[in-house]
Amino acid sequence: MFSGLHNTLPPDADLANQILADERAMRFDSFTANDAVTLGLTIRKRFRSTARHIKGKGMIISIQTIAGHPLFSCTVGDLGDPCGVSDVSLDSWERIESMINVVKRTGHSSYYVEKAISAMGKTIKQTGTQEDGNHVTGGAFPIWLQNAPCCPIAIVACYSGSSQEDHNVVFISIRDYLTKMRRQSLQENALAATPRPEHFIPRHENEDWLPGPQGPHPQDLQSEIQSGFNHHDEAQ
Repeated sequence: MFSGLHNTLPPDADLANQILADERAMRFDSFTANDAVTLGLTIRKRFRSTARHIKGKGMIISIQTIAGHPLFSCTVGDLGDPCGVSDVSLDSWERIESMINVVKRTGHSSYYVEKAISAMGKTIKQTGTQEDGNHVTGGAFPIWLQNAPCCPIAIVACYSGSSQEDHNVVFISIRDYLTKMRRQSLQENALAATPRPEHFIPRHENEDWLPGPQGPHPQDLQSEIQSGFNHHDEAQ
């Protein structure tokens, strides 16, 4: 579909190639529901710190498996924002689902598909990507496993109305999260490889060295018994 990309001119061609390289570099050893929640909250926090959110813009976030099983879903902002410019609505959820469908269909981020089509000088309709109402805008990114090149395992997507900024928020969040996971893995491996001192336990041929039970020595006990008999005889 994108075989003619290498014959195109920048800037969209260079940008598409960079996005493709980023996709290849983002590989997880594993991806759990807890990872999805942590990643989703990271995207939410990152967007809330942007100028667009301060101005009243909203965002929706969706993380789901390639089969469509929801792992995380969140709304940032309200439709009835006093500024009247929030992007949160039912149409937003339809838009993000169509972006996710683009990733499922192509195996690439929606922003890469958008820029690759533009770099080839074609329209979205000519590529057939927009069939069934799919919207080709940035913001949906595939989650690949390191040893599973057949297809992505999950898709991380957000939508706030800006193709480039939505892609950047998702990509930077995934990149930073992966960097943190790899750093923790290196620390754990280094700790596991550190030799631990062995406790020396002396070995003896017999057990005479073991401490005896607490209590009086047998000779002391015999003396006490004899002393008791003598006291009894004196009393009589």
